[in-house]
Amino acid sequence: MAGKRRKARVVALKALYEVDTVGHDPETTLERLLQEIPLAQDAVEFARELLRGVLEHRDRIDEVIRETATAWPLEQVAPIDRNILRLAIYEILIDNRVPMRAAISEAVELAKEFGGEASSKFVNGVLGSVSLMVTS
Repeated sequence: MAGKRRKARVVALKALYEVDTVGHDPETTLERLLQEIPLAQDAVEFARELLRGVLEHRDRIDEVIRETATAWPLEQVAPIDRNILRLAIYEILIDNRVPMRAAISEAVELAKEFGGEASSKFVNGVLGSVSLMVTS
């Protein structure tokens, strides 16, 4: 069974994907998803913080993706992969509440569950480059 934080990441990811692809209001989308996927209160708060944090810092996060995935224009990255990366980069560079390896591992697992056949390798590669930026 997935932990509370993983479930919160899934909800945040689904909200980010919907906001990115169809432009729905983030808060309304999150509230609807929380009705479909009930979470403990602390997980609800974590999902809210992730969603708001990614959206607040999206320009900076997208610039990091552009710098680390130079072979792929951001607009050509699959929307689910793009939003998995946004979530992980937010956790790694801005939020700093989980160890970098844990954030990368969580992102790879999300890519395996929700992405395409090559998503997990792509996400892992980009986040590997992000980790080099952080440690150098």
